[in-house]
Amino acid sequence: MDITKVFYRLLFSLSLCLLGLFALVWFSTYHPPALQQEAVYCGENTPRLTAGQTLKLYNQNVQFMAGKNYVFFYDLPNNTGPDERPSSDDITKTLRGLANLITQQNPDIILLQEVDEGARRTDHADQLAQLLELLPSDYACHTSSFYWQARYLPHPRIMGAVGTKLSIISKYKITTATRTQLSLIPQDPITQLFNLKRALQEVHLPIEGADKLVLLNTHLSAFSKGTDTLERQVTQINQRLHSLNKTQTPWVLAGDFNLLPPNAYPLLAQEQRRNYDQQSAIETLYQQHLAVPSLANTQSEQLKAWFTYAPNSSSSQDPDRTIDYYFYSPNLSVQNAFVEQAQSLTLSDHMPVIASFTLP
Repeated sequence: MDITKVFYRLLFSLSLCLLGLFALVWFSTYHPPALQQEAVYCGENTPRLTAGQTLKLYNQNVQFMAGKNYVFFYDLPNNTGPDERPSSDDITKTLRGLANLITQQNPDIILLQEVDEGARRTDHADQLAQLLELLPSDYACHTSSFYWQARYLPHPRIMGAVGTKLSIISKYKITTATRTQLSLIPQDPITQLFNLKRALQEVHLPIEGADKLVLLNTHLSAFSKGTDTLERQVTQINQRLHSLNKTQTPWVLAGDFNLLPPNAYPLLAQEQRRNYDQQSAIETLYQQHLAVPSLANTQSEQLKAWFTYAPNSSSSQDPDRTIDYYFYSPNLSVQNAFVEQAQSLTLSDHMPVIASFTLP
């Protein structure tokens, strides 16, 4: 027997197996381009915005409609949280509670993060479609951008499909929607294939008698401490905001930034600081743009009224930090803004930030 031939046959067979395994992983995971056009769904005769109009916006990370009865594995260090998914009953209850809260607040536009579609943990459902069925029919337009998707994720606490997206729902006409890929956490190639692909969602709403309003929606990286990922993501977003300012296009950016306000790190309990740096990357946006909450809000005696996050891992049910924001262009004005901390406490670990903006 020619040992050399046997060796090369084994090597060839092993190479084919590895190539097949890589192809299987590649085609079962999500690989969006740097810029991607997204589908927009609008009903016929959807009204358009008008110049000078005041718009009420609702911004919330809905935590895949899980509610607040769980401490998920990723909520504790080393993935040691006891829970892997919410019950189907709690998902249904949370969906109804969220729909009731949104209907009560009656915003014109809803910007959501962490909406599941096709995920094992949420029964493979399309949560946006479920929510739309519960909302009034005048929410005629919607669009979404995935930032986590895989047919099977071999994580010991997941072991199934994942699918999570950014979604925007509007009473007013949306003409275009795009997804911009944000910087990824530096990791080994296999882990990065399966991990979240954070994104910036952008939609254009035409304004009668003017040009358009641009709305941007995002959910920046959690669990990236020790890397410059958040700084790079903020830089990408900031470049887009400056390009809109150059053309004097009115814009609003909303989302879950996973970043504390400037100088807020010492105010957070020691055991809750593990995912944050002392100097927040969001300082760049605060220095260069208008914000809700404003820097003065986050440093005032009323700063607790602006807390937007209540950790699942805490024994207290009260929110203890701000990590959700709006930033907006100088040719818009804010008429009213607040964090809804009462009814939303049982719906998500994030509270909605609600604000009204007047168009030029």
